[in-house]
Amino acid sequence: MSWTLNTVVHAELEVKKSRFLAWVEPVSSREEAQARIEAYRQAYPDARHVCFAFHAGGDSGMSDDGEPSGTAGKPIFSVINHKSLVNVLGVVVRYFGGVKLGAGGLVRAYSGAVSQALETAERVPVETWCRLELECSFARESDVRRLLADYDLNPDNVEYGQGVYMTVVLPESRLVSFRSDFQALAPGDPALAVRSADEATG
Repeated sequence: MSWTLNTVVHAELEVKKSRFLAWVEPVSSREEAQARIEAYRQAYPDARHVCFAFHAGGDSGMSDDGEPSGTAGKPIFSVINHKSLVNVLGVVVRYFGGVKLGAGGLVRAYSGAVSQALETAERVPVETWCRLELECSFARESDVRRLLADYDLNPDNVEYGQGVYMTVVLPESRLVSFRSDFQALAPGDPALAVRSADEATG
């Protein structure tokens, strides 16, 4: 099960005089994440680093923004991933306090700031959607369409050849019952087939 947030959460961590200001917020795409990152840079122009990681719209990205490689963006992303979060952006703004923390100290600081912010977060479930390819005989098309109507599904890409071919997208939580009901339309009929295509998250 994947989760997301319905609102932004914030925390501040101080380590050896360096301040780490962390936010985690919902975003729906790379473009939205990049716009929010730029907004943080504009809001904190005097910060030494604005590091981030996001997982949104099936895409992901991260940046150490001048910190040693792997000490900022990756730890932020690891926390997001460990919490099974999608469609979120994690940003940590660092104000340097004059004391170097070392690679291990940086990893702990960036991951700790994001973890602290998420302590107060209310996670909401994200439904996973599955795309199925259906095949049936012409005689069974009306039965299949009635079943789709029962599940509130609209077929895509309906094609007619030696039989009827169509694609549907449905919540993963209803996949098992739909497969069972579909096959029950004509048990043992070789013309009746359901195959998994690609998957999408929404």
